[in-house]
Amino acid sequence: MTRFYSATLRKHDRAAFSSGNERIDTYFRQTVSQDVKRGYAACYVLVEQAGGKIAGFYTLSSHTIPLTEVPPEMARELPRYPSVPAVLIGWLGRDIAFRGQHVGSMLLADAIARLAASPVGAHAICADAIDDAAAAFYATHRFQRFVSRPLSLYLPMKTATALVAKHRKTASP
Repeated sequence: MTRFYSATLRKHDRAAFSSGNERIDTYFRQTVSQDVKRGYAACYVLVEQAGGKIAGFYTLSSHTIPLTEVPPEMARELPRYPSVPAVLIGWLGRDIAFRGQHVGSMLLADAIARLAASPVGAHAICADAIDDAAAAFYATHRFQRFVSRPLSLYLPMKTATALVAKHRKTASP
């Protein structure tokens, strides 16, 4: 049996959630519901099976990447539009009670798998890191930094899809 399950944010108890970062905590406790209700973001939670405690969350929103910010070798393969479609992981937070248990990586893997399975077209998954440590976290998961914005990173969908396929292949019995 798995220790966690992933779900769309509904009436989960968010009051006790504490990531150790006040901006993340305030957003998750007070603002995320408004973003979801307005259709600005979708929010997913990773919940511990035993007890139902939220281990972490992430949000997904539509996004675009200006073609001028895509590396030239990648831009050559893209249509000549001013920007290309993407999905933004706008917020990602892990409760400090789960520190050291790879919850951040599980959240990111869940987001990547969800997006790789989506029928909506996107060139990349983007992330806006809250600080240098968060940017380093994304970089360890093959996200690349935009030169002009070092706290903003991206993972081409082609790479994301390959990662999901590789994981499924190695996870199969």
